[in-house]
Amino acid sequence: MTSVRLRTVDAFTDKPFTGNPAAMLVLDDTPSDEWMAAVARETNLSVTGFVIREELPDAHFRPRWFTPTVEINLCGHATLASAHCLFEDGVVGPIRFATRSGVLTVDQRPDGSLAMDFPAWFSAQFDARSAVSEAIGAPVEWTVRTDNEAFLIALVANEGSVRDLSPDLAAVSRLEASVGLIVTATADPGHEYDFVSRVFAPQAGILEDPVTGSAHTVLAPYWADHLGSASLVGLQVSPRSGLVGVELNGDRVTIIVRAITISDGTLSEAASPS
Repeated sequence: MTSVRLRTVDAFTDKPFTGNPAAMLVLDDTPSDEWMAAVARETNLSVTGFVIREELPDAHFRPRWFTPTVEINLCGHATLASAHCLFEDGVVGPIRFATRSGVLTVDQRPDGSLAMDFPAWFSAQFDARSAVSEAIGAPVEWTVRTDNEAFLIALVANEGSVRDLSPDLAAVSRLEASVGLIVTATADPGHEYDFVSRVFAPQAGILEDPVTGSAHTVLAPYWADHLGSASLVGLQVSPRSGLVGVELNGDRVTIIVRAITISDGTLSEAASPS
């Protein structure tokens, strides 16, 4: 039996032990859902990605993404980690992934950064200010919710308010969003980034996500409109933190980031898919 390679990749960073870690497996055949879920529970990272080689009309790879508790339809940092591993293996870009959220394309720029093309997630007013304020223990200026009801987005007063949050995660889990809560604010003056955020997703089995690509497909349209620029940089101010460049192009968002491999090994024969 061919050994199954398992890598850990820190996404949204070029420095080890920062950014958002993902476990990555590149496979020739589709394993069972039960096996993928078991591997994700074992790695116990926010997301474990399985990239399956598959010849399709508009793509060559089909990714699947599992948290320790559920399968999810879109994951930015695992898409980045997947592309990073494939480029590391010598695959020539652009790499096209066939996902449940449509075809996602990742290309490598001359400076080594990766550019990921995602659909923009737009949001509409949804008044949950009282419930969110109670859950995060801070005043909330407004709330909106993505059209697919995945994320609630809450604006707070300033960068310090985002950094200082200590939310009641049980209360966050009861908010009306299938994935979780994004808390955001403009950056303090004088920084290399334009806005900050944190993402709490107990609904998806992730108490706080270190750096979240999908959240920036939500934040890009909002901040592009309010800051008057289609090209911005966000800093997700979790304890691991990470910078995320965004470029809004109509109903698409290009996310510009980096990644680094932290570990590279194999599963034992006993743990390989049967």
